[in-house]
Amino acid sequence: MFGKQIGIDLGTVNVIVYVRGKGIVLNEPSVVAISLVDNRILAVGSEAHAMLGRTPETIEVSRPMRDGVIADYVVTEAMLRYFISKVCSRFERRPEVMISVPVGVTSVESRAVRDAAIQAGARTAYLIPEPLAAALGADLPIDTPTGNMIVDIGGGSAEAAVISMYGVVVADSVRIAGNNFDEAIAAYVRRKYNLIIGEHTAEQIKVTVGSALPLEDDITMEVRGRDQVAGLPRIITVASSEITEALAEPLAMIASTVKAVLEKTPPELASDIIDRGMVMAGGGALLRNMDRFLTKETGVPCHVAENPVLCTSLGAGRGLEHLQLLRRAVENT
Repeated sequence: MFGKQIGIDLGTVNVIVYVRGKGIVLNEPSVVAISLVDNRILAVGSEAHAMLGRTPETIEVSRPMRDGVIADYVVTEAMLRYFISKVCSRFERRPEVMISVPVGVTSVESRAVRDAAIQAGARTAYLIPEPLAAALGADLPIDTPTGNMIVDIGGGSAEAAVISMYGVVVADSVRIAGNNFDEAIAAYVRRKYNLIIGEHTAEQIKVTVGSALPLEDDITMEVRGRDQVAGLPRIITVASSEITEALAEPLAMIASTVKAVLEKTPPELASDIIDRGMVMAGGGALLRNMDRFLTKETGVPCHVAENPVLCTSLGAGRGLEHLQLLRRAVENT
């Protein structure tokens, strides 16, 4: 019996798993809870995420992925083993795995991802550049000699690439993305209101009232946190206009990365991109008015992919189906 074919989007914030023939089977936070007493893994995924910022001193909750690459090898391997065992029974043949990695990763970083996958139970592990996987998942015609531009804004890194004939023509990445949005919001609230808020709360603010451009009608939400001066719990109200201001700096860095790719794009492909526009994928694409912000900054029409969060894992899974065509772009050494 053939082993399963699995596509994995090994993200800084979430791990999304696609199984060929079944579709997306798993979407959980890339968070691990470890007991500091005996160095044992207590929980992985959603269960561990619920513990973030709420644990005693004996338990550490960590994200083993940082900026899209492995920050803690041992914990990443344990996390991968957990996710692979969740979709493959012990009696099945070891699966063939395709994992997405950011463009511009070093050979050491990519080897760490591949080794972790093999140690976690994969029979063979291929690595596919994230923008290529996102473009495949977004159903862009990357098999044609035309320019297709994808902007993938994840949790740890934002990448822009022009793809043609199953290969990346030009690409650039910046290690600024969704997590940096949360940090910028938390820093803004602390600076302006002397209120300390957690990671969860910052993310909630981003989702509820965050916008890349000012909204016509401001929306507000109540925020609970700890007063920096008095040290007591306090409630404030923040408006979307304030969050737009807080996000200005990380958004400007993402826009300059997109511009850098457009500047390096060959003229023939650039004309295709002007006609078709660019497509956005990744969780960061869901920020209100993100598409309008990039259109305003670059002058190139921008659209959000149908399932921006799932694009990369769908593409990694489809990459295994088109392995012969993708040989040049996919690593397996």
